[in-house]
Amino acid sequence: MTAAGPVLGPGEGGRHFRARGSEMWFKAIGETTGGDLSCMERTLPPGGRQPPAHRHTNCSEAYFVLEGTVSVLLEGEELSLEPEQFLLVRRGRSHTFGSGSPEPARLLVIHAPAMDGYFAALHELWHQERPPSPEDERALMARFGMEPG
Repeated sequence: MTAAGPVLGPGEGGRHFRARGSEMWFKAIGETTGGDLSCMERTLPPGGRQPPAHRHTNCSEAYFVLEGTVSVLLEGEELSLEPEQFLLVRRGRSHTFGSGSPEPARLLVIHAPAMDGYFAALHELWHQERPPSPEDERALMARFGMEPG
């Protein structure tokens, strides 16, 4: 542990969530950043269910690819992000994303301000008796400032 907090390696984090087949390890959460940002290491399964296209009304989101390929649909434009590429999705821009290759993709996802509360609720939604419908997910997204994209 450093004066700033624990040093976290791959697959480590203060909170671990699962949803849509993704594994999410939070490196930074709103509780420890004063709400300024959250940062997660996320593994996307090949062919996994993507989030419904959406816009964040209350935060920006950034991706930094660590391994694999991440497919992003941003304002109708299809992008393919490779390792060491970065993309900022500014607040209000329509987007969705998933693994773009037959192997899992691993990336860092940063939200500013923090959005880890949404992912905790998403984890709970995905750990009920049946997988949630897209309508269930959209209702949850709306609670956290996301609009259909």
